[in-house]
Amino acid sequence: NLLLAFGAAEDEAPFCQIRGNPEFPLLSKEGDVMIGGAFSIHSKIDQPLLSFTEKPTRLECSRVNLREFRFAQTMIFAIEEINRSEFLLPNVSIGYRIYDNCGSTLSSMRAAMALMNSDELSSGKRCSGQSAVHAIIGESESSSTIVLSRTTGPFKIPVISHSATCECLSNRKEYPSFFRTIASDLYQSRALAQLVKHFGWTWVGAVNSDSDYGNNGMAIFLAAAQEEGVCVEYTEKFHRAEPEKLMKVVEVIRKSTAQVIVGFLAHVEMNNLLTQLSLHNITGLQFIGVEAWITADSLVTPTSFSVLGGSLGFAVQKANVSGLDDFLIKSFWETEFGCKEKNGSTVTERATCKENQDLIEFEDYDDDVAELRYSSNIYKAIYAVAHSLHSILNCSKSQGCDKNVKVSPWQMVETLKQVNLTIKTGDQVWFDGTGAAVARYEVVNWQRGSDGSVQFKPVGFYDASLPPGQKFVLKTEDIMWPGRKKGLPVSVCSESCRPGTYKVLQKGKPVCCYDCIPCADGEISNSTDSNDCKKCPEEYWSNQNRDACILKNVEFLYFTEVMGIILVFFTLFGVLFTLIVAILFLINKDTPLVKANNSELSFLLLFSLTLCFLCSLTFIGPPSDWSCMLRHTAFGITFVLCISCVLGKTLVVLMAFRATLPGSNVMKWFGPVQQRLSVLGFTLIQILICILWLTINPPFPFKNMTLYKEKIILECALGSPVGFWAVLGYIGLLAFLCFVLAFLARKLPDNFNEAKFITFSMLIFCAVWITFIPAYVSSPGKFTVAVEIFAILASSYGLLFCIFAPKCYIIVLKPEFNTKKHLMGKMRSYIHAYNY
Repeated sequence: NLLLAFGAAEDEAPFCQIRGNPEFPLLSKEGDVMIGGAFSIHSKIDQPLLSFTEKPTRLECSRVNLREFRFAQTMIFAIEEINRSEFLLPNVSIGYRIYDNCGSTLSSMRAAMALMNSDELSSGKRCSGQSAVHAIIGESESSSTIVLSRTTGPFKIPVISHSATCECLSNRKEYPSFFRTIASDLYQSRALAQLVKHFGWTWVGAVNSDSDYGNNGMAIFLAAAQEEGVCVEYTEKFHRAEPEKLMKVVEVIRKSTAQVIVGFLAHVEMNNLLTQLSLHNITGLQFIGVEAWITADSLVTPTSFSVLGGSLGFAVQKANVSGLDDFLIKSFWETEFGCKEKNGSTVTERATCKENQDLIEFEDYDDDVAELRYSSNIYKAIYAVAHSLHSILNCSKSQGCDKNVKVSPWQMVETLKQVNLTIKTGDQVWFDGTGAAVARYEVVNWQRGSDGSVQFKPVGFYDASLPPGQKFVLKTEDIMWPGRKKGLPVSVCSESCRPGTYKVLQKGKPVCCYDCIPCADGEISNSTDSNDCKKCPEEYWSNQNRDACILKNVEFLYFTEVMGIILVFFTLFGVLFTLIVAILFLINKDTPLVKANNSELSFLLLFSLTLCFLCSLTFIGPPSDWSCMLRHTAFGITFVLCISCVLGKTLVVLMAFRATLPGSNVMKWFGPVQQRLSVLGFTLIQILICILWLTINPPFPFKNMTLYKEKIILECALGSPVGFWAVLGYIGLLAFLCFVLAFLARKLPDNFNEAKFITFSMLIFCAVWITFIPAYVSSPGKFTVAVEIFAILASSYGLLFCIFAPKCYIIVLKPEFNTKKHLMGKMRSYIHAYNY
């Protein structure tokens, strides 16, 4: 370690000297004010074995990191440009001391001590004094920057980083003198989650450097990804000095199902991972990168494109500083490095050239210059320091700067907080409350150009200063995907659930892993990846795809459907047949057969049968208030009228037989008047029942939604079930009474054989209506109405055919039997047998 120690000999004055060997800068130049720099110009350090028995040898650095070397060159370019300026620090020269930390926090500590103490062996009588530099530019990696900031923090020396993005550095209590010309990872990590979500990648892998940069950035990304609904299959981390962990990461990637990998890695770790992925031939994955490596030219190798081709990531905007390219390629080697004229070199210069031989190899190399990005951040940092010094030294163009003013570190910190300037590129330089710059990134895509070279093509941008909705812009059509595929890669744990289904999480797995379950009947989901299904309103039902609610089909017995047409046909056929019988009886009303069968009741019965047939039509069609009341009351009254007529005919037969017996005068008690009154009386009772039913609780149209879930049954509710069953019960009572009386009269002579046919008709009638009850109760929907119509038609046809068919047969086909002599002959033989 570089430590200052205070010591004194007996006869000597006290003095302050360095213990150990001083740390010399890689590049330096003296000036009135000094700016320090710390970069990882070499990326590998060889640490000596520590035996603790002898002094450790000097740390050896190897493997040039060209990008970091360009940072150091840019710093020198900006300083020399300011030194030539007549407006900024006109009579003050800026010097620099640039150290190489070799990508190690150990070297970072040595560089920090050297920047504060300088490289002189002794510093006079006091160890406390002015810092060797007024500000420090660096470092590139967050972990090294944290070491640098914590070391210099107590001395209030401002540290301005161009690429340390760890959100942890935003803590002003821990890092009060830290500034950066790049945004915090807070924005980049959230933007990464938005980028992943934008392309529908909900199943990703995550790998990060095991460092402050990687761990903090990944933690923010994971939180943002969770908010965006993105699931992470695995989260792995490794350090550049842990090859065994790197191999574990490679194995996890090889076995995973995620096709997208978010790599929150520093440049060195990404290079190590890339090497192993290439060796194991793990290709075709979609990498999402961060600014630390996505545009690193050193990652471009003959085999790297097979792994990283099509990668997307956020990058710092390109440096478009005029004069910088020429300086990096030519002027720097001629004026600053001191190795251009080897013949005229001094011993010191030759030693410098010998020590930095690996850097001289890049003297004419310019392939990377077009892709320089962080250089603009260094340029901004130098100008921010220069403007702060300009303000502290009270500089003016006419009088110059006051060199007698002592510049203290805390003054620099406070002045930097107030900096607000515009550099020649048009970019504004200022620091927010955390000491950071505004988040602006380019979205770049690894593509292969027409000449076969790898290009970092901009395909969008992210600007946190813009309003919501305008911050993130992507040109998807310009993106090239891994393997030169034209289609967007798919990386999901489970495919999206289409409308009509909903997600059910798989047990023990992240929320992005789910099964798609179809919505139940009557429920829908009209969006992709629904978490549940919505129930349709009562009068609606789900369609076949379960993605929309449609009106339920309303079902009732239509006139136009097959069943309705058949029932209407048999209804009209019954009416027609009844009219034919009535016409036939009317034509033959004076014949003995018609007269003997009580023609008045016969015509009334035919009329009531016509009404019975017609009342079935009221059951067909959409129910309404009037049709519901009419259908049941018309049915009840017409059937009672019909049964009353049959009952009257049965009583007439019995009374007529009794009247023909010797000494009987019963017919005077049941003549035509009594017959009419009996029919009227029986019918009035039913009319009274119907009136009470309609008055108290009449039938009404009703939408039955419980019988079927998928359709509405439009039916007539009974209103009062008691009224309905009272109507049916009264009809049944009359039918049973008629059946009993007809059964008792079944053995009368052929002249009065009508009782036998009435018995058959009542038997059919009762059988139909007894079987009707269970069929009516169990039949669903419109079939309930069909059963009721069938019962009406069946019983009506039974009465019509059983009572009138035999008579029509005699009238039409056997007219010789339609004589008074024939009828009276049969009568006499029966009476003789009865008396005997």
